[in-house]
Amino acid sequence: MAALARWCVRHRLAAVLLWLLAFGGATAAASVAGSAYSNDYKVPGTESGRAGELLQHGFPGLGGDSDRIVWHTDSGTVRAADVEQTMTHTLDEVAALPGVAAVSSPYDDQGAAQISADGHTAYATVTFADQAKDIDAGQARAVVDTAESAGTTGLQVELGGSAIGLTESSGGHLAEAVGVIVAAVVLFLAFGSLAASLLPIATALVSVGTAYAGTVLLGHFMTVADFAPMLGMLIGLGVGIDYALFIVTRHRRGLKRGLSVTESVTNAVATTGRAVVFAGATVCIALLGMLILRLNFLNGVAIAASLTVVLTVAASVTLLPALLSLIGMRALGRRERRRLVEHGPEPELPTGFAARWSAFVERHPKKLGAIALAVMTLLALPTLSLHLGTSDQGNNPATSTTRQAYDLLAEGFGPGVNGPLTLVTEVHGGSDRLALDNLDGTLRTTEGVAAVTPVTYNSGGDTAYLTVVPESSPQSKQTSELVERLRDEVLPRAETGTSLDVHVGGVTAGYDDFADVIVGKLPLFVGVVIGLGCVLLLLAFRSVGIPLKAAAMNVAAVAAAFGVVVAIFQWGWGSDLLGLGRAGPIEPFLPVIMVSVLFGLSMDYQVFLVSRMYEEWLETGDNRRSVRVGLAETSRVINSAAVIMISVFLAFVLSGDRVIAMFGIALAAAVALDAFVLRTLLVPALMHLLGGANWWLPGWLDRRLPRISIEPPECRSALADHERLAGVEDVLEKERHHDVRDIPG
Repeated sequence: MAALARWCVRHRLAAVLLWLLAFGGATAAASVAGSAYSNDYKVPGTESGRAGELLQHGFPGLGGDSDRIVWHTDSGTVRAADVEQTMTHTLDEVAALPGVAAVSSPYDDQGAAQISADGHTAYATVTFADQAKDIDAGQARAVVDTAESAGTTGLQVELGGSAIGLTESSGGHLAEAVGVIVAAVVLFLAFGSLAASLLPIATALVSVGTAYAGTVLLGHFMTVADFAPMLGMLIGLGVGIDYALFIVTRHRRGLKRGLSVTESVTNAVATTGRAVVFAGATVCIALLGMLILRLNFLNGVAIAASLTVVLTVAASVTLLPALLSLIGMRALGRRERRRLVEHGPEPELPTGFAARWSAFVERHPKKLGAIALAVMTLLALPTLSLHLGTSDQGNNPATSTTRQAYDLLAEGFGPGVNGPLTLVTEVHGGSDRLALDNLDGTLRTTEGVAAVTPVTYNSGGDTAYLTVVPESSPQSKQTSELVERLRDEVLPRAETGTSLDVHVGGVTAGYDDFADVIVGKLPLFVGVVIGLGCVLLLLAFRSVGIPLKAAAMNVAAVAAAFGVVVAIFQWGWGSDLLGLGRAGPIEPFLPVIMVSVLFGLSMDYQVFLVSRMYEEWLETGDNRRSVRVGLAETSRVINSAAVIMISVFLAFVLSGDRVIAMFGIALAAAVALDAFVLRTLLVPALMHLLGGANWWLPGWLDRRLPRISIEPPECRSALADHERLAGVEDVLEKERHHDVRDIPG
């Protein structure tokens, strides 16, 4: 690491130019290639997946995405001559647009069911030639513009569906801008130097921008969800600024101790830079743990997020040293530089609130530990009511056209019309046909069913489907229960004595199957991620207790963060006030991604906190002193880093995307609890209570484990030698008597 830092300092212009070239090249390539994201939740082998395959094979014309144009009038009915004339002309224009395969009008002979019973609402089905993931946003926008142009004072026209959702504007880059601005303010308050506060921002923006472009290109080679770039930016900005903050803080400390710019940068990268690499590795391991689930949808998310973390770490240990050497002593504020000239180098000792808090925790570990545990338990309780499902367009902000179309359909035709179930089967003879013809009557009397369409056969007569409209909305538990009732009770009875094998598909069925697969694999996934993280900590800190406490703290942070997410998004506590739409279920893939990200981020603070404690333990063998010193010297920078990360994460609530907002709030809550409750309260309290047992490792295991070090001892020795050569022994001796490190236990 030291050699790498020296090269970056010596060739600082080349290092900066190489990064700018990578950023510019990746951005240009992504602009030319364009995006190719895909929210493909299909899981091979599930019943809904089989239903989709049968439908696509037997009815190729139904393979395109189906969206809806909804119109409503309060005065008169939609059958009025002027309304019918206006909408018929509009639908004809929509049918002629590029990418539109067909339009089903309620004014056709077969369209009576598309007009509500009260006559105030009607809808037309627009079938695109391609599935939503392959539809050009411009084609969908043309449909929206054409349909909305028919709206007048007395005629409301709205649109809903997956393709239409592509056209709805998000918060643009407002979220990133707000997060970066808040981070810059916090950094300036912490450093007092404009140059030093801008470097972490610049480093994070270059690395995250390069990763964003890389994610766009990645979408052309594998399945990458449309929220993956925003998720990568969310993670990258948070950890990128934090990693740079830790290195800049160490560099500033070195300058204050009298080191030259080159020596200080080299020392910062060789010590804190190693911790950054280690922390980044734990984040990547946690993210790549998603690969063991073997779900294409999550593979792309895992690789894209890991790419972002790798580039932020790389920028922190290469681009940042080059930039630090360029600004020289301006990494310190004017007052700090003036004090350095007037009074000479001084050791930076923990003082103020950090020192007092560290001593306070040492005096009251039991009480403070109990309070922290109670807070985490209380926040984690909502997790027990976690309901996995997929929020639909009824959860969108009230002003969006998709939300208004959803509400109009629900009011006019019932909530189930927004997410009908599709029953598909192969047909092998007259007995199968007879059973299918009788099936619709059975379905109409089934609990939870609002309507059933007649059976439709394909041209060959070997495949058939019918549509079931539930009484409840697609995201409700009642609809999920209906899916189970059909699969477990109704359809098996109807198939008796026939060769029918009816599969239940549709939005709710597909998402339920996806959630079931994820939940089934979640224990293995969590076990692998936690196990690998514990192994890394075991190697780094030569202790059994440290990894076990880290695993417990990480699980606590994840549980409490999910409690917050459930309260806001599932229970609806303040979701409308935040512009996140009405309450709904939690996305089925959220637990997996959040466990990965939160576990990785939690390990960051564990590494930075415990590495300083471990360093002091190796020097003194005094556990109380080690915990006190480690907390006092790292709590301020950890808290500053947490404030920055929380600000960045919360800013993504402004993105306008419900999924990204979930990630933002969950990550912000987890980081806040991790930094202010776990790492600076519960962890040190437990370590004081456990005493020397914190560092226990069986001798036989110690002899067999390879030795790795986060911060090499030679760096600390070299620093001490430099301080002695600089003539600061007297200062150190004088300050030592007033140092938090020597407070009697």
